[in-house]
Amino acid sequence: MRNFLVAKLCLTLILMTFASQPAFAQSVNVDIRIGTSLNNGRSITCSQGERLLRLRGFRDIRRVDCRGRFYLYRANLGIRRFEVALNSRDGRVVDMRRIRR
Repeated sequence: MRNFLVAKLCLTLILMTFASQPAFAQSVNVDIRIGTSLNNGRSITCSQGERLLRLRGFRDIRRVDCRGRFYLYRANLGIRRFEVALNSRDGRVVDMRRIRR
């Protein structure tokens, strides 16, 4: 009976050791600036621009203007809201501004 209690206690301590490890939060580190080429110099469509922004960590992306040479999007990056302009001819970030909600 005593061996059973000791074994049960050891098992409980081992399981508590694994269960009590802290979970580390993963931070999103996105390196996107004005001049960054999102499509390696190739032209993009409006939907491709949205997809490229999503792949770089932006969420809740809305297309504001997809006419002409520049495509304009509004998107969240973490808790901040940005307005991002992409060049339709080469996929470069032309302008990126933080906007208020």
